[in-house]
Amino acid sequence: MTDRRTRTRRTMVERDAELAIVDEALDQLTGPGPDAGGALLAFSGPAGLGKTTLLAELRRRAHVRNCTVLAARGGEQEQSQPFHVARQLIQPQLAGTSEQELRAALGGWYSIVGPALGLCAPEQGAPPDPQGLRDGLDWVLTHLVVKRAPVALVLDDAHWADPESLGWLAAFAPRAEHLPLLLVVAYRPDELPEHADAFRTLPGRAGQRPLPLAPLTPAAVATLVREAVGAHADDAFCQEAWAVTTGNPFEAVELTAKVRGKGLTPVEANAPQLRDLAAAQRGSGLVARLERLGPSTVRFAWACAVLGTAIPQDLAARVAALGAEEAVDATRRLRDSRILSAATAEEPDAGLEFVHPLIATAIYRAIPDALRVALHGKAAAAVVDAGLGSSAAARHLLETHPENDPWVVRTLREAAGENLRAGAPEAARRQLARALLEPPDFDERAAVLYELGCASLLTEPANTVNHLRAALAEPSDDPTLRQGIVIRLAQVLAHSDRLAEASESLAREIPYTQDVRARLRLQSEQFMWDAFNAAETDSPARSRRLARLADRLTGRDLTERYIIGLRAWDACLRGEPVDVVLHHAGRVLDRPFSWAHEDRGFEVPVLVAMAHMYTDRPGRAEELFEAGTAEFERHGWRGAHLSFAYSLRAYVRYRRGRLVEAEELARAGLRLAERVGRRTPVHWYAIAILLTTLLARGRPEEAWELAQEHEYGSPFPAAVVFPDSQTVYVELLLSRGETQAAIVELEAVDRRLTPRGIQNPSWCPWQLHLARAVAADDPPRARALADDALRRARAFGAASGIGQALRVAAQVAAPEDRAGLLQEAVALLSASPAGYELACALAALGTELRDTDLLMQALVTARECGAEGLAAQTTDTLLGLGGSLPCGLAWEDELTEEEQRAADLAVRADKEPVPEVVVLPSPDWDLSAACRKLGTDRPGLREALEAFARSST
Repeated sequence: MTDRRTRTRRTMVERDAELAIVDEALDQLTGPGPDAGGALLAFSGPAGLGKTTLLAELRRRAHVRNCTVLAARGGEQEQSQPFHVARQLIQPQLAGTSEQELRAALGGWYSIVGPALGLCAPEQGAPPDPQGLRDGLDWVLTHLVVKRAPVALVLDDAHWADPESLGWLAAFAPRAEHLPLLLVVAYRPDELPEHADAFRTLPGRAGQRPLPLAPLTPAAVATLVREAVGAHADDAFCQEAWAVTTGNPFEAVELTAKVRGKGLTPVEANAPQLRDLAAAQRGSGLVARLERLGPSTVRFAWACAVLGTAIPQDLAARVAALGAEEAVDATRRLRDSRILSAATAEEPDAGLEFVHPLIATAIYRAIPDALRVALHGKAAAAVVDAGLGSSAAARHLLETHPENDPWVVRTLREAAGENLRAGAPEAARRQLARALLEPPDFDERAAVLYELGCASLLTEPANTVNHLRAALAEPSDDPTLRQGIVIRLAQVLAHSDRLAEASESLAREIPYTQDVRARLRLQSEQFMWDAFNAAETDSPARSRRLARLADRLTGRDLTERYIIGLRAWDACLRGEPVDVVLHHAGRVLDRPFSWAHEDRGFEVPVLVAMAHMYTDRPGRAEELFEAGTAEFERHGWRGAHLSFAYSLRAYVRYRRGRLVEAEELARAGLRLAERVGRRTPVHWYAIAILLTTLLARGRPEEAWELAQEHEYGSPFPAAVVFPDSQTVYVELLLSRGETQAAIVELEAVDRRLTPRGIQNPSWCPWQLHLARAVAADDPPRARALADDALRRARAFGAASGIGQALRVAAQVAAPEDRAGLLQEAVALLSASPAGYELACALAALGTELRDTDLLMQALVTARECGAEGLAAQTTDTLLGLGGSLPCGLAWEDELTEEEQRAADLAVRADKEPVPEVVVLPSPDWDLSAACRKLGTDRPGLREALEAFARSST
């Protein structure tokens, strides 16, 4: 919205306190020195108390101080038009900019925020999520503020702002004080919607809450009367003016204009007439006054009320069915009657506006119901014919009655598609729900229900299920549409923690799908949701079917690669050899593998990356996650998608023993998950990974408090989460010494995972935790559990998992067996990427052998990992044995020459024939550091070195 200067400067009475606050805020905004900065101001009050006049004066004073002014106004008729306010604020600042310049200015945000701001058409593909769009709008506004500082952003009638804009600004508002930005809003407190409650509690200047505007006193109204009609107005006349307007500034100003216009002498004898004059400017009195202007003028005023704000005169004329000359005459009459605002010299061709929203509301509500509906229908057609697009027409169609009109359905579907791709799913949902009522043609109904399900996916998952099931019940000759409905239904059921129902919905459809490739696609979706179902009843049989299918596929298309990726993950969970897992993962990744396909989830790319982590290739896993995260950000997916990416990257760092970085990423993931909601899948992941990291860092009390704060515990999710949620809870219990409670939970984990064939301790070391828990009371059971876990870890073949199993086996073993188990653990872990596990094994072996050199190496490694608790414990042991503390050398991510040489030698040595008798090698600490820095075990060194060389050139 271009900022309109105040048309005529009204005298502002009894607003000195508010204006002083305005001046103070502007002085701070524009002043020199370190104290200069932004502020928040909010003014509240019922209609007519002078909010608009106050903001107009604020804008004038901001212009005087050379501020850039961004101005917008909510409109009662435009509330359902998404981003209406955001466009008013930002569009004028970018007006006249070419597409090339816009792309350069907005960078990666162009395709995300451009459609929402009306700067470009939405691109095909997956839309941004609402949080990603808000982040983009934050960036654009921040960039504008910094570039054009100082800036005053003024939003009038915030209670009528569209929900998308208002929610964004309410979240952005606290940033104003950290920018050269004065953000000012005005609203009616009784009409401010819930999603903008933040404006009620803005701290504002010096801790003040939003400032309520008070009605004028009798003396102030008397001042207004005497300014308008002369100083001779007597006290009784002025007192009656105050009484009939109740001190409302708008009504007082309008009343004085009527008095002046009628030439009424301002004396006590004429005071009784004031009540009738005041009544004529509101409600039925205003309507009667309007009717006296003639039928064509009335129709024109009705058309303007339907169209809202910034009304093009020619558009209003078309809606009112008036010719151009009649429209000009009606405009003049309405301006003379102080119903429409007068034109300004600065903007003579600007759209028409009502003098006050109260007038617009009164006229709109006075339109007979049937005629109002018809006018909205005419407005929709006029808007489309004027080239303003289906989105602008949709708000009018929402006000019409269903009439079985195909054009209405088509227009609403087009608008919904635009809004969904622009990041306004709630607006799209409203439009499609209205299209459904029209109703659509018989053969179109399934498609509308499907689109409605897609639009309501994020906001109303329960209703989405109903819409999609209704769509399936509709007869349709389009197999592609039906497949899309089934896949979307399974997706929303799975994301609602109803994984069994998701699988069943796919299973019902598969036998009736004739096309071979379509059937394969549905099978891939079923395999995926079954893989995440923690309560799956026939998991081993599903694994066998998956293996048979994946082994004969070549990976020729995305569906086949998804199935092969699921095969890799399934092999990882079941503890098949590492080589098998990496073989299938390699088949998936032999070509680029996007994480952001429009009609696919990101689950399988995530599983393929995690398979690399569990097979001791976390460096490769991080590469995949970095690429996936970049894709999410490019698409504006900054809610659940980005939270998953941050949290799982944190878990990869944890597995590498980079605990400080893991904690930072996990907290970032948790912050994003909080936006999505607690006890959602993304929240379970985020909190489990952060808890695991805090325990490894030696902060069990902080971890427990965090778990309590987030209500982490039973009931655990129906979806498979990694690390396993219940097992992480057990670790919390063990850290608090609650052994018996931990045993109960671990036995429940056994009953849940073992029937499913999930037997890989590298993925879920529940047997190792149970061995520790029962060791004091039942040593034979503890050793049997540890031995079985060790056997499974060896079968899988990841050095990190074997090393962890050996260390725990040593804890519960007979004293004479402990040293040998720990020596093997250290030997294996020293050639793995698992830094934290290596530190634990070194500390245990050093303590067992009372070897200060080993303890010094353990301390160095623990410090490098950020394992503060383990470092403190090892320090005490080392000093107790008379050892000295090592010098604190900082960990460097880059390979040293010695580490590079050790890695190269190891690669060459691995090409030599393997001796018949294998002797455990002494740890090579340069090689160990290389494995941890490259994020690989020894078998993966060659590929990791090649990737390192490529990244270094």
